[in-house]
Amino acid sequence: MVALEPPVCDFGAKAPDFKLMGVDGNFWTLQECMGRNGLLVMFICNHCPYVKAVHARILRDARDLKGLGIETVAIMSNDAANYPDDSFEAMQKIAADYNYPFPYLYDETQEVAKAYGAVCTPDFYGYNAEFELQYRGRLDASRKETAPEGTRRDLYEAMKLIANTGQGPQEQISSIGCSIKWKDDANQL
Repeated sequence: MVALEPPVCDFGAKAPDFKLMGVDGNFWTLQECMGRNGLLVMFICNHCPYVKAVHARILRDARDLKGLGIETVAIMSNDAANYPDDSFEAMQKIAADYNYPFPYLYDETQEVAKAYGAVCTPDFYGYNAEFELQYRGRLDASRKETAPEGTRRDLYEAMKLIANTGQGPQEQISSIGCSIKWKDDANQL
């Protein structure tokens, strides 16, 4: 399993639109997901150890961000045929088991991940209310293991700044995670 880091934030880049099926059986668009002060778009999956290490913190931060007018949407773009733990049914189960406070969407064609330039799970994109990218960094210092309690909440603090000012922090540390499992990619690990 190769660990990848996404590129740094392209400040001001507009969020690519999407219309994807959610685990709730509804189609969701970018506009429907946006909060009054911004939107956190995250590419996650069920099987990745990097996602598992921060799963509880993702849920905590999404709930806390809601109070700041920031909504969250999770997108799963992996090749579910070769990674059955990431199937739509498995997505539905995990979302129900953990009472996800955000839409969990299936990017079956992988076109949305490509439009965003997503490279790994987790990959976080923080947008202001104008759909402008202001954060592309890590959740916190966790890697394959959860960082100790009390670790700085990089993602939460960045999104709080975006909620209050419309601008993200200039200093950002990239996320790290498993590669997106692209369909028909002979180089997958």
